Amino acid sequence: MMTAQPAYFIPHGGGPCFFMDDPQGMWTDMAAFLAGIPATLPERPKAVLVVSGHWETDGFALTGAERPGLIYDYHGFPPHTYQLRYDVPGSPGLAARAADLLRGAGIAATVDQARGLDHGVFVPLKVAFPDADIPLVEMSVDRGLDPALHLSAGRALAPLRDEGALILGSGMSFHNMRAYGDPRATTRSREFDAWLTESVALLDGPRAERLAAWADAPQGRFAHPEAEHLLPLMVAAGAGCGPGERVFAGEVLSTAISGFRFDDSREGTF
Repeated sequence: MMTAQPAYFIPHGGGPCFFMDDPQGMWTDMAAFLAGIPATLPERPKAVLVVSGHWETDGFALTGAERPGLIYDYHGFPPHTYQLRYDVPGSPGLAARAADLLRGAGIAATVDQARGLDHGVFVPLKVAFPDADIPLVEMSVDRGLDPALHLSAGRALAPLRDEGALILGSGMSFHNMRAYGDPRATTRSREFDAWLTESVALLDGPRAERLAAWADAPQGRFAHPEAEHLLPLMVAAGAGCGPGERVFAGEVLSTAISGFRFDDSREGTF
């Protein structure tokens, strides 16, 4: 019997940031956190399911290709970053299983046989699992951006953890492009980060209520003018069931950035 894998919400950085010159060491701590994830797992995952804030669809979609290509969905970076490779196998079986679980919960889901992996997936995973030898499936966020729906999707996907799949939500805990690099944003980003960290640590029911109302949180709409980079956290929180904990805390471009882990048992307060 396999030990249940955790669920994580990871920051994926900016563009191909981990594969560029970084004289200020801006991304050093985040890269070290990502590289350290495998050592925190109970055993090697059978597969990885990554929810990306860079793919929005009507309902949820999952990549079903045997060998997914890469989508270089960033602009203005050095030429070599458009030559990055991550030749990871896909997992059509995991994609089909995840879609079935979502549909079984009354949630729309499809499998996309053609789509590749965007940078919200291959950039952080190239750091965390550089050998590219663990089958990988990407999942979209729903275009309606409803946090409660994404929490429900996470709950529906929770059985995958018992089947050896690592669930990763890939986004950013702060994602206001106009505020990055502005020192005036530091205090405001820390306010939201404190609220988020406190909310994540709650039991299932209270946590879901808080996260579903994230836009009313202190500095919520400042931290996320749009929700797409926060919604992968909702999926991870729904899948994790037990209280979450902050496992990465850093500051990038004058803003607080965090990562979270969810595991524990299926015992909750619903």
